[in-house]
Amino acid sequence: MATSSTMARMPDETDAKPAPGISFRKIGMQFPDGTEALRDVSFDVSKGEFVSVVGPSGCGKSTLLRIASGLAPESSGEVLVNRDNIGYVFQDATLLEWRTALKNVTLLGELHGYSKAKQEALAREAIELVGLKGFENHYPKALSGGMKMRVSLARALTMKPEIFLFDEPFGAVDEITREHLNDETQRLFQKERFAGLFITHSISEAVYMSTKIYVMSSRPGRIIAEFDVPFPYPRTQEIRYSPDFGVLCAQVSEKLRSA
Repeated sequence: MATSSTMARMPDETDAKPAPGISFRKIGMQFPDGTEALRDVSFDVSKGEFVSVVGPSGCGKSTLLRIASGLAPESSGEVLVNRDNIGYVFQDATLLEWRTALKNVTLLGELHGYSKAKQEALAREAIELVGLKGFENHYPKALSGGMKMRVSLARALTMKPEIFLFDEPFGAVDEITREHLNDETQRLFQKERFAGLFITHSISEAVYMSTKIYVMSSRPGRIIAEFDVPFPYPRTQEIRYSPDFGVLCAQVSEKLRSA
């Protein structure tokens, strides 16, 4: 298993490793038609860690998120996770077209039975955090793809999740918007210190965002390599042009090609 030598640290991180937010233990997944999606997948995501998973299409990356969230049961192994407060951002923004941005963001508060005052206070705070202040009364049809993803992020943030799952959330936007959303998500991670599990097909995105990267094999998905990312936070786009960044991207790419 290929591992770089330096572990990325948050500014106030101590040597004591926090308890895992998610712990996958020999997870296997076989669908009713006999397709084996995952085999013996084991790793932890702790609070204050941002872990990315890359791998070939169809290797079970998104299935891992569904298992972590409880949307799908594992066939073997076990996942240890407190599902009381999980944020989940899907590939699509999944907004309700008949509701304004603000009303889309208040949705989870409504479902949890919060008072209208608390719903709106949490929603406005989250909207400001993702840089959408001034767009509260816009409907989804009036928002760009990047803005819609910001609304989706804000909606999840209203619950102040301790665990945040990201299923290729920025794959459908242009490269510049994607970089901006990477920066927004990185900033939110530094502020909220959640346990982040991020699925992506982009190696450079994984290196830019993460404290650790896991590479999965083709189906049935297995962990075939892990890389600690040595770059301190906060990171700026300029780091993408550094030699060390390029070397790490090349190492991850080599493992991914072997998958």
